[in-house]
Amino acid sequence: MITKKILIFVPIFIIIFLVQSYFWVPTYEEQTKGNPKRLVEFITASTGDATILNPILSADSASSEIESKVFEGLIDRDQNLNFRGRIAKSWELFEYAYFYINQDKDISIKELKKRLSQMPEVRGIHIITSGSKNILFKLHKQKIPITITPPPRIKVCLKKVDPNFFVKLTKFFGRDYFSSFNATKYIHTTESISPNKLRVISKKLLPAYEHNPVILFHLRKNVYFHDGYKLTAKDVKFTYHAIMDPKNLSPRISDFEPVKKVEIIDPYTVKVIYKRLYSPALAAWSIGILPEHLLNSKALKKEALKEGRDPKKFSIRDSSFNRHPIGSGPFKFREWKSGQYIILDRFKRYWEGEPNYHEYIFRIIPDILTQEMEFYAGTLDIYSAQPHEVSRFKKDPRFQTFSGTSFGYTYIGYNLRREPFKDVRVRRALSMAIDVNKIIKYVLYNQGERITGPFVKQTKYYNKNIKPIPYDPKGALKLLNEAGWHRGKDGWLYKNGKRLQFTLITNSGNEIRKAILAIVQDFWKKIGVDVSTDVLEWSVFIQQRINKLDFDAVVLGWMMSVEPDLYQIWHSSQTHPYQLNFVGFKNKEADKLIEKIRMEYDKKKQIQYCHKLHAIIARECPYTFLFVRKWTAVLDKRIVIMEKNKYGKIVYKKITPTPTGDFSFYFNKWIKLPQRPNFQE
Repeated sequence: MITKKILIFVPIFIIIFLVQSYFWVPTYEEQTKGNPKRLVEFITASTGDATILNPILSADSASSEIESKVFEGLIDRDQNLNFRGRIAKSWELFEYAYFYINQDKDISIKELKKRLSQMPEVRGIHIITSGSKNILFKLHKQKIPITITPPPRIKVCLKKVDPNFFVKLTKFFGRDYFSSFNATKYIHTTESISPNKLRVISKKLLPAYEHNPVILFHLRKNVYFHDGYKLTAKDVKFTYHAIMDPKNLSPRISDFEPVKKVEIIDPYTVKVIYKRLYSPALAAWSIGILPEHLLNSKALKKEALKEGRDPKKFSIRDSSFNRHPIGSGPFKFREWKSGQYIILDRFKRYWEGEPNYHEYIFRIIPDILTQEMEFYAGTLDIYSAQPHEVSRFKKDPRFQTFSGTSFGYTYIGYNLRREPFKDVRVRRALSMAIDVNKIIKYVLYNQGERITGPFVKQTKYYNKNIKPIPYDPKGALKLLNEAGWHRGKDGWLYKNGKRLQFTLITNSGNEIRKAILAIVQDFWKKIGVDVSTDVLEWSVFIQQRINKLDFDAVVLGWMMSVEPDLYQIWHSSQTHPYQLNFVGFKNKEADKLIEKIRMEYDKKKQIQYCHKLHAIIARECPYTFLFVRKWTAVLDKRIVIMEKNKYGKIVYKKITPTPTGDFSFYFNKWIKLPQRPNFQE
């Protein structure tokens, strides 16, 4: 009914134009008849354009979609979400555990070694001795000259990462062996500093013990970049340093900050040593690997001089590479016409074998209705059905549909740096004033579920004990009154003579977010909140408003990983421009939990920490958590999986989703046929 009412008021010339446009587009059969090329090109559409095609710099879904085809990481996840090798054919996980000998304890080095050698998880023991050294230690803004004369240190090589290793050692060495280690005995300075400061410095310079997890990656020898250069360990190390270079402003820094160093063992072996326990370590290496030869300091200097720019200020973020990327993935970049399309060609030297599709075409079509019409006509090969269309597409015999619950959520985020959002009562009141169930019913056609926190709802990390904030306008007004906001004669809320008003923004091309904008504005208006709205073109929205923290409140969504690491989005250190905690959420208790989650290898404990973090974020209301969508993707039934059997004969198989719901997992084997074949089941 809602749809029909809207159509009544559409000007007749627009309807005529749309109908004509529909018939001007050739049908699928007309396209493929005498044009076999259409069978080997896959065309998809997005409401928004990519912003930057570099996996260490981008943070939007459109860019990530292209990067997933052009670049490849050392690993990714298989159809069951287990890690599998990509550029890396295999890897080893183990640990170097270090501790200083506590010379206040009556245990000889010989006895220490003997007891360590009796532990089955130990595969190597080394004694490290070093002379004194002088350093300048930076404490706050002060640089303090320090002389260190450390005691001997023991390095233990463990067969696997063991977070409880030092707990086990206390059974042999005594409960206080590590806690009573007095590092200040070995730290000397000519400066006059307090004992407390000296203890802080000594603990940082001479920690009693240290976990150093290690990943040893063994790379494939047949991986090439699209320009013909072989991918080697040098490129892996370069990618890490490019992420960590502050000039590049990478939003991925927090994923790699725990890395102590990356060592090249040989051209196809890379050793990554971590500073501390870090449970998401493997997942981070799914990042696309960059070509060192195109982005090293020499190459950037040459590019800067060619453009007449200062090489000292020129970074990877400034490079033309980001518009003409070269990776090692299954498709290579051909062309990007902003606001229109991005075209990729299959890479014939791809290590796993070239994809069946010759071309991958990513079109930018902001209007969903246009996308739908083009899909019906066959000029698009895939369509993300809108909630009200799901039932119709599932009944249509021409199409195959795939549905599932999204790994992500939609939310309203508040800029906590600005008034009135600094007050949690205001944030909670704004959430209480929104009837989210109505949004799910009338905007999503019930193709969605309420969500209360930041974890993927399908995982155990999500705290199901947290109840959604109820729709309670009267309760919202009461909270606002407590916060000092009272209604004036004109119906608006005021505090100290200032009206409660702000702007709620979102990106163009997303009809659901635009609908939320209007509905939420109306809900808030009813309780006296004066809200204006704005819809911005995607690149302006991201680059000028979100990246630069220039907004009041925003309707946005996150696509999440199954990993429970929320450091980038919620840790207080990630609140600067171009980082992902752009709402400015800061909470010391939350920070500690985020850090614990990253260091915890015990899944049960990790889940407990996640539930506590979920509860804190739900209580603090930096977001109004709205819903997780149910998605439905639609394909023509002529698109199938094509592969060769053990006899070398081509066979066709029906596309089926993996156990985790990923229907596009075998995309490189997809192909379009003139007619649907008889499947080999």
